[in-house]
Amino acid sequence: MAVNASQLSLPQLDNVKTQLEEEVQLIQSSMQQLKTVQRKLKDSQDSLETITPENEGKTILVPLTNSMYVPGKLKNCDKVIVDVGTGYYVEKGTKEASQFFQRKIDYVTKNLEKMQGVLIEKMKMRESIVSVMQMKIAGMEQTQTVAK
Repeated sequence: MAVNASQLSLPQLDNVKTQLEEEVQLIQSSMQQLKTVQRKLKDSQDSLETITPENEGKTILVPLTNSMYVPGKLKNCDKVIVDVGTGYYVEKGTKEASQFFQRKIDYVTKNLEKMQGVLIEKMKMRESIVSVMQMKIAGMEQTQTVAK
């Protein structure tokens, strides 16, 4: 059920504006997190290009955690281990792994696009509420000036 913003009082409008601002911040934060995930997926996909038979036996840094790496040798260049989420890892061929990353990138991109649309709508709603608030304040000031 839609409510006409001009029928709300100033305190109600202020509450709606505050709620919309919080939603905008949450959406922006979520979008930033998705962009980070998208970038990491793309980096993983790009890294697959260096895993070629020509590079077999070369020294690489193997991540143990997000900030700790140990030296290792590249071996079995036709297979990689992919983190598929929630602590599960699967062995895949490099082409299959690249396709996996591309599907994930596409999924995240679609979600970012949806969130962008929602963000724009919330921002328009906030602008509309602010406009109604300004009109009400101007009307109150005019009424007070006439009353004097």
